[in-house]
Amino acid sequence: MSVVEVQDLTKTYIGGDGATITVLDGVDMQVDRGEMVAIIGASGAGKSTLLHLLGALDRPTSGVVRIGGHDLAGLSDDTISALRNRTVGFVFQFHHLLREFTAIENVMMPLRIGGMDDVAARRRATMLLERVGLGSRMSHLPSAMSGGEQQRTAVARALAVEPAVLLADEPSGNLDHMNSERLHDLFAELARELEIAMVVVTHNRALAGRADRILQLEDSRLAQIALPEIVA
Repeated sequence: MSVVEVQDLTKTYIGGDGATITVLDGVDMQVDRGEMVAIIGASGAGKSTLLHLLGALDRPTSGVVRIGGHDLAGLSDDTISALRNRTVGFVFQFHHLLREFTAIENVMMPLRIGGMDDVAARRRATMLLERVGLGSRMSHLPSAMSGGEQQRTAVARALAVEPAVLLADEPSGNLDHMNSERLHDLFAELARELEIAMVVVTHNRALAGRADRILQLEDSRLAQIALPEIVA
């Protein structure tokens, strides 16, 4: 079952000189439950723009975006925001943890904002932190954690509301090789175990090689490439 569906997606901007800049042109893609899709491409190709459209952080110029079967066209900003908050999890290159809160408090935050009581939120946050290998670090502030631990905390936070979709933008771009490999393994495991649709934008060949499919964004269009082309 497709969790994310995109049809004939176009995104344009007006440049400083008044000319139209086409970032995405007729993009089609879908991502199924339990599938991990990597998107690669040169810097400035529009990968982050595409991710923002998939996560309902931005609206396309034209085309269709469906998340969990919901067509975003015509929905109000408030409706899209509510759908995004309960359906989509985000992981970025920089973890954006709240530095005055512990790991478990950071993971509890979206649950408490969503109205979950403290006991249930703490129970779920504990389970997620244990799942990402941070059972012994839950009471630590971000400043007392390594970069890899902070990013895994961010992953746990993104999964807190049990999203149908996890979107990651260069998630290992700020990590050393060892922590990158651990994070890459975690992403692949989570997609399978949680049956979550996952889209990862990355320049990292090792992370892309763990995906079920690799799509290359070039000249404003997406094309699927074979795994050996990226992992060789």
